Amino acid sequence: MKVVMVEPNKPAYTAEIGSDLTSMQEIVGGLIEPIYYLNEPDAVMVGNEEAKLMGLEGNRRFGDRIVAGTFFICGDSGEEFCSLTDEQCEKYVREFPVPESIEQSEVRQDMGITFIGL
Repeated sequence: MKVVMVEPNKPAYTAEIGSDLTSMQEIVGGLIEPIYYLNEPDAVMVGNEEAKLMGLEGNRRFGDRIVAGTFFICGDSGEEFCSLTDEQCEKYVREFPVPESIEQSEVRQDMGITFIGL
């Protein structure tokens, strides 16, 4: 599966990864969770569900929220994760070129639970 990798303290880059659960968990270092900060219908960020609890390093800011640990951006078919197009890869590599310096205290302050009523 063609994705854009975004690691702490590194610029984003395109990579090929396995599309199985084990491969995705190895990349993020634990349980995976979709993160919907991109506001794109056909792309999603996938990170470690427990990144902040595990004390993983802050990676990127999204408004007033912080994503900790490595995440990748992949396609979202609505039913499963899939490869990004070449155009999407270029877009997201350009969107995350500069690593951000995020203090661990900022990551801890960003921990919390948000309940959304349905």
